[in-house]
Amino acid sequence: MPLMAIAVPSPFLPLSSPSPSSSSSSSRCSTFTAAASSSSSSAAAAVPAEPHPRPREFHYPRADPSVRWPHLKLDDFLGPPQFPAPSTPAPLSIPEEPDARPVPPEVPRTDSFETLESKQSRTRAKKMTKLALKRARDWRQRVQLLTDQILALPPSALVADVLDDRRIQMTPTDLAFVVKFVGRSSWARALEVFEWLTLRRRHAPGPRLLAAIISVLGRAHKDALAAEVFQRCNPDDGGAGADELSVQVYNAMMGVYARTGRFAKVQKLLSSMRDRGLEPDLVSFNTLINAKAKAGSLAPGLALELLQEVRRSGLRPDAITYNTLISACSRMSNLEDAVSIFKDMEASECQPDLWTYNAMISVFGRCGMILEAERLFRELGNRGFSPDAVTYNSLLFAFAKECDAEKVERLCDEMVRAGFKKDEITYNTIIHMYGKQGRLDLVVQLHDEMKNVGCNPDAVTYTVLIDSLGKANRITEAGKVMSEMADAGVRPTLRTFGALICGYAKAGMRVEAEHTFHRMVRAGIKPDHVAYSVMLDIMLRSKEMQKAMVLYRSMMRDGFRPDQGLYQAMFGILAKGDDDGKIDEIIKDMEVVCKMSPQEVSRILVRGGCFFQGAEMLKKSVSCGFEPDRECLLSILDAFAASGMQAGALSLLEFLREHAPDSSSLIMESSIVMLCKNHQLEDAMMEYNKMKMLNFGQFGQCCSLYEYMIACFEEAGFLWEASQLFSDMKFLGLEPSQGIYKSLISIYCKVGFPETAHNVVDQASRAGISFDDTSVSVTLIETYGKLKLWQRAESFVGKLRLHDFIDRSIWNALIYAYAESGRYEQARAVFNMMIKNGPSPTVDSINGLMHALVIDGRLDELFVVVEELQDMNFKISKSTILIMLDAFIRAGNIFEVKKIYNGMKAAGYLPTMNVYSSMITLLSRGKRVRDVEAMVAEMEEAGFKPDLNIFNSLLKMYTSIEDFRKTLEIYRRIQEAGIELDQDAYDTLLVMYSRDVRPEEGFTLLNDMRKKGLEPKLDTYKSLLAACCKEQLWEQAEELFKSMQSKGYRLDRSFYHIMMKVYRNSGDHSKAENLLFQMEEVGIKPTIATMHMLMVSYGSAGQPQEAENVLNNLRSSSQELTTLPYSSVIDAYLKVGDYNMGITKLMEMKKDGVEPDHRIWTCFIRAASLCEKTNEAMLLLGTLGNNGFDIPIRLLTGKAESLFMEVDHLLEELGSLEDNASFNFVNALEDLLWAFERRATALWIFQLAITRNIYRHDVFRVAEKDWGADFRKMSAGASLVGLTLWLDHMQDVASD
Repeated sequence: MPLMAIAVPSPFLPLSSPSPSSSSSSSRCSTFTAAASSSSSSAAAAVPAEPHPRPREFHYPRADPSVRWPHLKLDDFLGPPQFPAPSTPAPLSIPEEPDARPVPPEVPRTDSFETLESKQSRTRAKKMTKLALKRARDWRQRVQLLTDQILALPPSALVADVLDDRRIQMTPTDLAFVVKFVGRSSWARALEVFEWLTLRRRHAPGPRLLAAIISVLGRAHKDALAAEVFQRCNPDDGGAGADELSVQVYNAMMGVYARTGRFAKVQKLLSSMRDRGLEPDLVSFNTLINAKAKAGSLAPGLALELLQEVRRSGLRPDAITYNTLISACSRMSNLEDAVSIFKDMEASECQPDLWTYNAMISVFGRCGMILEAERLFRELGNRGFSPDAVTYNSLLFAFAKECDAEKVERLCDEMVRAGFKKDEITYNTIIHMYGKQGRLDLVVQLHDEMKNVGCNPDAVTYTVLIDSLGKANRITEAGKVMSEMADAGVRPTLRTFGALICGYAKAGMRVEAEHTFHRMVRAGIKPDHVAYSVMLDIMLRSKEMQKAMVLYRSMMRDGFRPDQGLYQAMFGILAKGDDDGKIDEIIKDMEVVCKMSPQEVSRILVRGGCFFQGAEMLKKSVSCGFEPDRECLLSILDAFAASGMQAGALSLLEFLREHAPDSSSLIMESSIVMLCKNHQLEDAMMEYNKMKMLNFGQFGQCCSLYEYMIACFEEAGFLWEASQLFSDMKFLGLEPSQGIYKSLISIYCKVGFPETAHNVVDQASRAGISFDDTSVSVTLIETYGKLKLWQRAESFVGKLRLHDFIDRSIWNALIYAYAESGRYEQARAVFNMMIKNGPSPTVDSINGLMHALVIDGRLDELFVVVEELQDMNFKISKSTILIMLDAFIRAGNIFEVKKIYNGMKAAGYLPTMNVYSSMITLLSRGKRVRDVEAMVAEMEEAGFKPDLNIFNSLLKMYTSIEDFRKTLEIYRRIQEAGIELDQDAYDTLLVMYSRDVRPEEGFTLLNDMRKKGLEPKLDTYKSLLAACCKEQLWEQAEELFKSMQSKGYRLDRSFYHIMMKVYRNSGDHSKAENLLFQMEEVGIKPTIATMHMLMVSYGSAGQPQEAENVLNNLRSSSQELTTLPYSSVIDAYLKVGDYNMGITKLMEMKKDGVEPDHRIWTCFIRAASLCEKTNEAMLLLGTLGNNGFDIPIRLLTGKAESLFMEVDHLLEELGSLEDNASFNFVNALEDLLWAFERRATALWIFQLAITRNIYRHDVFRVAEKDWGADFRKMSAGASLVGLTLWLDHMQDVASD
């Protein structure tokens, strides 16, 4: 029955006339041209663009069955067209025909097709006539002649132009072979021949013709057309044909599906064949086996099962059956089944052929059994076979898989000598081997060689080349290879596109990878799991979540599932964007589509950062009977803790306690871990102890819990608690991990027990635990060193040398251990040994030597060692220079410090902030004002801003030199910088206000200081108390003194002396006497200075007799007295005008063996300056002259200029004495000279006092244009003299 008559009521071609008319010809041409244009445009979309247009190829207008018969919905039946990727030709192929050589049948009538009524005569054997035999002998010439005529037609012509001309008489078998021969060159022309025969003859096609056209379409990958032809003849699918379908036709259709590995389709056809009463033959089973092999799903044992199924069908397996099964096992690297089938083949007396041995060599090679493959290869001659190209390529693949380049090259040479050329498979195998080795130069060289010898690279070649270039980060060249592939007319496969996409992904070229992916889809290639996964990973890394979701949905629709890593990455990005909707969508897919358990989903959610959704899925998994996952639970609790959601964590734990009673131990441990994460270590310890008491036998069986707790307690400083946890662990019989041992060693070293830490090291060694790094040994050696146990450190290193290689860090640690004890010689011995035996010393080694010298106080040798090291070509680093600098700074050696500092800058090492701070601190202590100010300026030019430490150094320096104006300027800069004052800053400023006699401002600062919870030092209080005394702030002084007593300060004797001055100056002498009793109550014994203060108080009160009583008590106490108590009594009598008694006490003092000194002189000179009568003053001065000190009376009566040198020498001697001896003496002398109107003498003595720093150098500020003067602390006469000089300075400036 004509196929087109069955399919459509009106055929495309006219059926009325056997020969084409002009009208029908034009109609056919126009119809064909339109259809060809449509087919051409659709085909062009599936192939890469060509740089130059090619000649127009022939296209059959009825090639697409969905266009020809749209009412049949063939897309639904057949699915999308399959375009399998080209693969390496296998050594096995299934024959298209059951018989290898056609047997010409009896010559029928001129009609080349049998009618429907004559089908019953097909199976009857007929006697052939002589004419039939003759025609049977020349059938091949007839077939070839007609085939050549059809193939010679131009693209616009139709086969009817040849077939309608019946010059050659053809049998049905001849016509079947015409279809087959034409199909080798053009599947479209073959299909046109087939349909011409169907339409013009109105006969049902015979089985041979059906098998021929189906096989042609199958080889051309036109599976849909082949299925359509088969379907129209299958009554089960609605076709009209019945008897046309024979075993041969079924085998042909099964072969079509087998080519693309569609095993289910083949199996279905086999069942359909049996349902129709057709018994499958051996070709049917061979095709079924081939389909299973190409489907890639040949599980272990299945090959043997298929073999038995052939036997159960009553058929005897032939060599093709065995070879197909062995080749399938080779493809799946299933060695065991391959060997079993080979043995079965030999046992069944089926003689193995070269095909068999090639397959066995291949399976041995794929399974890594190179020696077996070689042995079989060498034995081929003994078995009667010679290796062919497939044999060589199979063994070559085995060698290449092991990357044995030497054997590959040797086998290639042998192959060429045997007369075989290197083909595409050979080159592809070698190129792939060198590509895996990263030897791209050889890959490119072989590619060029391949083209030069006329061996055209195929898709596999280009794929391997692109993959190798991509892995070597030469992605630009890989892209050029893809373009070259398109220019060569080689269609890229899925693996080709996948290799290029992976290369772009590795190079981070997202846009190019995305373009390549879309190009692959447009080419009609369906992405596989790898392509989808790589593209999804690229989108996720680029944070292109919208595109990633579109790709993910396409991936799910195509039946592929992302792996857990991709799911985690997707959840990680969605969690950051708080996109709960998409998260819920993916969770649903994981549960419904991927069939994942709630426990697995929860684990992936947690690893992806979706902790709250993970917590809900954890609850769901527990409700479904799963045990909670430890890692998952701890991660969720950690997330709750980090978010401050303690209630959520507690709620989750409570839910687990209720629904997972078998996991009580895990829940307890999780609760403790959560407390540790929240730094509630005491609560964690309480929970641990409670659980330990309630369930000691089952609780705490997890070593990781102890490891985590010990690490947390060590970090927080709870060292003894961590040690207790270790003891509990040992009691429970748990073996500590390496991390626990390291923590314990660190803990014992921190608490100063290196011997115990050493014992833990030995325990770990006995337990078979070794430490990969040397940090443990270094820590132990350094601890020994810090505790001055350098002998133990030395012994420990000696033991290490017996078992392990000692690296540089351990030698350096030993050098530092020696250095901590100042053992330079031993450290230098280790240093020299490192130079001799290795490893070579480093900067740390040199710094250890310098540290040893510093600790031993041998600073002078530092420069000697530096010179030695430089002679040995060691470069002195900045850290070494800083060690030297710090050592001399600590020693206060300003000269060496400046020398090192300048040398450091000359060497190109820029100072750091710490260096500037240390330098400024040292120079400030040395009162090197100019150097300090220059250093501060340099630091600010370098971009550093002074910090509080530097400001404190400046405050102390300016306060110590009493440059209070600069001190206040620094204070102002601190305030402008917004820096909070610390204890030292407050103390320094209070001392400054006290020395500058500005106690009111000092009290204001003191209140600010106390508001911040700070209290001044005792020396600061003392300075403020003395300032109150000087400014006559009696009440504030007494309140301050009592507040210190109430706060429990242990006040020394100096505080009581100051208060005696306060009470003396305020005239409250009874309180001064009461201070003596207070001193005795607090355990402070009064000294002579104390008695002096009391006597001065009596003198100020006009009670010289009381002062003398105190002196008499001191004289009776057998104490060795100085002029201090005597001066108090003498001054008391002189103040009340009893000059004779004062002179008498002077004589008594001399009688007691005490010679007059500056104190006595000052008393008499001050009294003389206050005498109302000249003779009284001269009496007092004369008394001094008679007792060895005549300078005052000589200044009044003689030439003062002659006494200049003598007075200067006297002031120099007094300047070295305490108690402001020179200051008090000059004040008294200036009062005397002013009283006796010796102005000139007073002026030069005043200037001499400034020169000798007795008076401050900035007493006059006229030169600085401050227009002020400071006469504080000076006596009345000295102030008047200073005022005279100030006026002279002002007059000089005004005249200028």
